[in-house]
Amino acid sequence: MTLTITVHRGTETIGGSCIEIAGLNGERLILDAGRPLDAPREATGLLPDTLDVNRPATVIFSHGHMDHWGLIDEIPSDWPIWAGEKAAEMMRLSSELFGGSITRPIMTWHSRTKPFSVGSFEITPFLTDHSAPDAYMLLIESHGRRIFYTGDFRAHGRKAKLVERLIGSPPKQIDVLLMEGTNLGTDKPVITESELEDAFVALAMETPRHVFVQWSAQNLDRTVTLFRAARRTGRKLVVDLYGADVLRRIAEGSRIPKPGPEFPELQVIITPGGKRLYARQGREDFVTDMATSPFATSRRRLANDRAIIMLRDSMARDFEHGGLGFTPDDAYAFSNWSGYLDPQNSNSAWARAQAAGANALKLHTSGHASPADLTRFAAAIAPKVLVPVHGVAWDNPAIPLPPICRLSDGEPWNLP
Repeated sequence: MTLTITVHRGTETIGGSCIEIAGLNGERLILDAGRPLDAPREATGLLPDTLDVNRPATVIFSHGHMDHWGLIDEIPSDWPIWAGEKAAEMMRLSSELFGGSITRPIMTWHSRTKPFSVGSFEITPFLTDHSAPDAYMLLIESHGRRIFYTGDFRAHGRKAKLVERLIGSPPKQIDVLLMEGTNLGTDKPVITESELEDAFVALAMETPRHVFVQWSAQNLDRTVTLFRAARRTGRKLVVDLYGADVLRRIAEGSRIPKPGPEFPELQVIITPGGKRLYARQGREDFVTDMATSPFATSRRRLANDRAIIMLRDSMARDFEHGGLGFTPDDAYAFSNWSGYLDPQNSNSAWARAQAAGANALKLHTSGHASPADLTRFAAAIAPKVLVPVHGVAWDNPAIPLPPICRLSDGEPWNLP
């Protein structure tokens, strides 16, 4: 007998990841149970049909992006769940944002913890570089076999040294490498966060008034990039209530800036939409705490200031009504995956910025590894077999890779 790997979803798609490792004696690990990126928000019943929910299993979430954990509510209630400590907090925060809550227990590890056991499986988490904080690669060992799962990663963010350290001193004798390949066959911008910081500094220097930026509040690397750019150009960085909430709950205990006396350049803007969001969650106390703090600001106060300001499409109308609409002296930078941008949407911040004559541009870098870094990483791990996941261009990657075992979704594969 041997271990069996089944990629229930992910052999030909990006997102919605769900991978099973079945051990001897019927033990099962599920690596991620993600919501497909193209699934409507209200859709249910999205667990892969090939995943047997009638047999016990333990689920391990690699990080806090919903395409890796978003089906948590569909997982049987008696299945144990594990995640990184901060990743679990991000999952709870994301659920609250959409009006829900995660009530089931999540067992957690700390980034510097020792390996932990689930039955006959020994799991070692490796903190990695990704656009989600507290993201991990996982080494799974059982009955003398060693499987390494990359989850999502990159080697050009603010934690790139973690990946470089792993490349320089990789785990030995890996039987199977489960590796993501998001950026294969794409031309996504892959520059370092430091280079992106320099680009934002240049933009701030040439912009007479505000630099509005649309980025994910959960992308803490990007928040740090923008905070540093603001500090270098004598501006303030302004985040909304949700951005402040993320920093308060996720950045605690780290050197990441968060609203407070240590970081006077960081301010929080209170908008009607933000108040409604937190009222729906029953968290008016958080709004009051932020609004009465010395680092709170307002739309009208910012109208005559120069800052780098967080903006999302849902905030644009509130900004306009509060006297903080776009002008030709402003810049608007879209700093997300371009797939989230609809240039034809007349209500988008992008369209509003262009209509007002503001300088609208894209300034972003991918949350995933470049093809060159995928090559370097796979070569360093040197597995006996590479099983591709989380990608759509694996059949013609145009890069040298170790021997590949190409599976189909739901196809069980017994380790040789």
